[in-house]
Amino acid sequence: MIFDTFSYFLLFLLPAALLFRGVAPSFRAPVISLFGAAFFIYFSLTTVGGVAGAFCLGLFLWEALVSRFYRPGSALCLLGIVQALVILFVFKYWNFTAGLVAGPGTSWRWTGAFLPLGISFFTFEFIHYARDRRENRTEAGGFWEYLAFILFFPTMVAGPIKRYQDFLPTLRSPTRDWANDFERGCTRILAGLAKKFVVADCMTSLTQHLNATDIARAERWILPFWLLAYAVKIYFDFSAYSDIAIGSARLFGMKVKENFDWPYAREDITSFWRHWHMSLTRWLTDYVFIPLGGSRVATGRIYFNVLATFLVSGLWHGAGLNFVVWGLWHGAALCVHRWWTGLRGDCVPSTPVRWINWGLTMTVVTLGWAWFTMDLPTALLFYKRLFLG
Repeated sequence: MIFDTFSYFLLFLLPAALLFRGVAPSFRAPVISLFGAAFFIYFSLTTVGGVAGAFCLGLFLWEALVSRFYRPGSALCLLGIVQALVILFVFKYWNFTAGLVAGPGTSWRWTGAFLPLGISFFTFEFIHYARDRRENRTEAGGFWEYLAFILFFPTMVAGPIKRYQDFLPTLRSPTRDWANDFERGCTRILAGLAKKFVVADCMTSLTQHLNATDIARAERWILPFWLLAYAVKIYFDFSAYSDIAIGSARLFGMKVKENFDWPYAREDITSFWRHWHMSLTRWLTDYVFIPLGGSRVATGRIYFNVLATFLVSGLWHGAGLNFVVWGLWHGAALCVHRWWTGLRGDCVPSTPVRWINWGLTMTVVTLGWAWFTMDLPTALLFYKRLFLG
């Protein structure tokens, strides 16, 4: 991953933070924008190639340019949303959709397909800005300020997903206590690196067995330990990158909102999602769930809204049927919890019941990771071996 490389720290983070601190306020946004563009091209070299990376950066810059014409109530905002979704669909979902419609051997498939760096995060931030400008919930800001928002490289590839109205004040008025920011930023970065190298990477020796061959041959009792290891790995891996991003922003004197808050300590699936990848949950709530009607509609429609929202969540994480099932798995769990809460009413659970609730929540979440980390046939094999032997 990018954030645990010397290139990230020596070529981008430290030079950009020092220059940002040293230039006049009017040059801060251009510094972030130019370093972000260089970051995108540099790390695209190792994934999609320099030419492809430059082309994709051009697409994102075009989207940013179009956004300069957004006005409250303007239909252009809706066209901007459609544009962002079309670009995401072509790069991330074209082959997946073509395979579903016409079969895996179809000539519709894009044989040279590649996934641009951070495209899912770019897309959600483009959509957020277009929607909020249409609703007059955020100011337009300057061109360089908007580019800095889009190209802020600490959050570019792993979040947290930012909001323009939160980003703009901290860009314009970063904290000036360099010593305190440096101490807090480096501490947070080191905590993230420790999560990544000391915990997450150590789980790889177990999680690498989550493949069809090893699952078919393994003793049944070992399977839940492999999946539990993946639950540990993905939390420490993903929260590590959020820690590094938040700590990196602090070196600029800027603040990015928290993304994880002890999600595995929660006693129900709703609370889990309020504390797991919080920026994604807030985005899905504001830009998918509420526009569908949220909780202000009939009960059956609420359940539909929840399932549709988490279908989007699953597809956002990856183009595959396993991600569809993972999203619907969590959507169904949230519907069941909503139904049960309605039956139970406002009674306060006792301590033993709270422990039972926690155990059930962790079981649902951990079993769900099978859909997330394995393709659909492998996940089905895992469940068959786990429950049927």
